[in-house]
Amino acid sequence: MKEKRNVAKKPAEKTDIIKSDTEYRVSNKDAEYRVLARKYRPKNFSELKGQDALVRTLTNAIQSGRIAHAFMLTGVRGVGKTTTARIIARALNCEKGPTITPCGVCDACVSISEDRNVDVLELDAASSAGRIEDVREIIDQVQYAPVSLRYKIFIVDEVHMMSKAAFNALLKTLEEPPPHVKFIFATTEIRKVPVTILSRCQRFDLKRIGASVLETYFSELLEKENVKAESGAIALIARAADGSARDGLSLLDQAISRADGVISEEQVRAMLGLVDRSHTLDLFEAVMKGDSPASLGILDDLYKSGADPLMVVQDLSELTHYLTKVKVAPEIAKDAALPEAERVRGSALAQALSVPVLTRAWQMLLKGASEVQHAAHPQQALEMLVIRLLYVAEQPTPGDVLKQLKDGTTVSMGGGSPSPGGSPRGATLMSRAAAVPAFAEPQAGFQASLNSFEDVVALFGQKREMLLQGHLMNDVHLVKFEQGHIAVRVKDSAPANLAGRVGSVLSDWTGQRWMVSLSREEGAPTLSEIRAGAQRAVTDEVKSHPVVAEIMKTFPGANILEIRKKD
Repeated sequence: MKEKRNVAKKPAEKTDIIKSDTEYRVSNKDAEYRVLARKYRPKNFSELKGQDALVRTLTNAIQSGRIAHAFMLTGVRGVGKTTTARIIARALNCEKGPTITPCGVCDACVSISEDRNVDVLELDAASSAGRIEDVREIIDQVQYAPVSLRYKIFIVDEVHMMSKAAFNALLKTLEEPPPHVKFIFATTEIRKVPVTILSRCQRFDLKRIGASVLETYFSELLEKENVKAESGAIALIARAADGSARDGLSLLDQAISRADGVISEEQVRAMLGLVDRSHTLDLFEAVMKGDSPASLGILDDLYKSGADPLMVVQDLSELTHYLTKVKVAPEIAKDAALPEAERVRGSALAQALSVPVLTRAWQMLLKGASEVQHAAHPQQALEMLVIRLLYVAEQPTPGDVLKQLKDGTTVSMGGGSPSPGGSPRGATLMSRAAAVPAFAEPQAGFQASLNSFEDVVALFGQKREMLLQGHLMNDVHLVKFEQGHIAVRVKDSAPANLAGRVGSVLSDWTGQRWMVSLSREEGAPTLSEIRAGAQRAVTDEVKSHPVVAEIMKTFPGANILEIRKKD
């Protein structure tokens, strides 16, 4: 009997344990923790951040009863495409009727929010619904009326991942769906979606959320979570989010877990691998001054503190971009949302530097970022990039050199040592000297226009006899020219029958007998040699010009690539 009583007690004990465990789980807040991105997912349009145009359009459509049968939501990751799709599903099916402000408490709103309503099917084309078989299943379900809702909603995420056959299978249904069906597509790659699909959808482009909007939003959430944070730390997270609320909330979760009471700016910088903005300003200022010891010293300190070399380059690029904008539009520096260091020191740097210098630094940083990213030793690549910037910092721009030469002043190259390659390569110098003229084209009436050997060669070009024209220019020395007779000396590289072929085609073209004979006399230089000599003469004339001569002296190694006639 004892055994029976013990056996009878076991279910009760088990029930007590389950009850106790249930009570524990309910009281234990840690077991119910949800990440911020899920906990604060917007449930209505008023909670969407930075998408005013979308909300306004949908409001007008719902209020006027002009609701599209298919929506296409596009934008970068984390701006709220899937969230917006779920809000649209609730707005169209809320018991209040299609409304821009779903109640959130009716059966339809609650079941859709909890992702358990059979009339709202959410699919991911990256893993399913991308094949034609999956689309056929959707088409089969379209014909059936919704079980409990007003509309049957098909939400397809990453729709650009669908196959071509799947898109084609969907076309007819998407063009003429039953009145009880709505399609909502979301994609980050709108260009990969066929135009035939886009033309059947009402498109909404979700914008990147501004850093100031995210900063305010994150501050509100931290207040609800009873978490304290420095304003600088929130600003860094908002900037690192790059317009994505979800990415920003993930970073905020990470910062909270690392914080010891208060989320500090220093902790966030360490978490993101960022460099203190003042250090970036110090480094940029030292580089622009050509101060090598200071620049390399700052780089060494950043390396020891664990700064990512690529992030250092990106910070320098971002600062250069900001300074260039301030240079052309000074009012940008008056934005109160900017850190004080950028507003004060940034304005001073922008005023001291010219746009050509800033754009030159920008181009070098842009190229250097790729080098640092793919280098076997990123820190060494970063140091080499900074050394290049240090060298060019003291070099004048080509525009400055020309201006000084025009004014008659001496060009100052600064204190830097010359680079291995000398001046910027590929400098194109302009001159008033006339360019070497091309051969004249023959006029109508060959007997009258073939008055020189040059006219004959030009005729071969006009007749598209390029091979023969090339031999005449490069391999033939003219000895004698008269109407109907040309005497030449040819090089060994010329074809054996060149003279006969030239005489034959000339006779055919002109209707006059032409004879081309071979001579042992030296003759004149070839036409190619004559042209090359004329080109050298023009180049020498250009080089002898005082301005050009001074430029060539100032920039050793510069080459004249092109000479144009001034209009």
